[in-house]
Amino acid sequence: MAEPDDKEWRRMFVKVCGLTTEEQIDWAIELGYSAIGVMTTPKSKRYRTPEQARALAGYARGRITTFAVALAASEVAEVADAFDVVQLYRWTDLPNLAFCSSNPPEPGQTSEYFFYDASAGSGVFEEFPDWVRAQPGRVVLAGGLDPDNVAEVIDRHRPYGVDVSSSVETAPGVKSYDLMRRFKAATERPEVLE
Repeated sequence: MAEPDDKEWRRMFVKVCGLTTEEQIDWAIELGYSAIGVMTTPKSKRYRTPEQARALAGYARGRITTFAVALAASEVAEVADAFDVVQLYRWTDLPNLAFCSSNPPEPGQTSEYFFYDASAGSGVFEEFPDWVRAQPGRVVLAGGLDPDNVAEVIDRHRPYGVDVSSSVETAPGVKSYDLMRRFKAATERPEVLE
């Protein structure tokens, strides 16, 4: 019975969000992250203009999965075609949608990924509710995860993946290679892989 879990551990989806530079994309690729997120909502401290967002998506294309992250579809309209996935906090019927919410999706609200995020981008950690474990599909946990708590969250909830942003920064939008490395390492569980 432990074998399927072992295989899931090896393929843990790990996304780093709020990237603002090509160098940060290089770090994510080097460290083995599964995906990157670029903020296209003007309300974010990590906001990239449509031109900047397109340039970052172009730089990453074919090397790592890219997410355009915003509150609503209108905020990604100019750049959605440049990204692999559109991540929204307001549900919209899109084929490449990653839906973010602190509530279970309503019947009919299907998406490629479901991101549980009670922090709504604030980076404040709150314990994840039990219903998240039973949610079908690609469930990604986000909100206040850091190098010190992510392994325990993975152990407890067994998600498809995890997402990080502010806890791997020295300032909003300024990622730390060392913190990104520590977070990614904490998602890899050698004792489980043996």
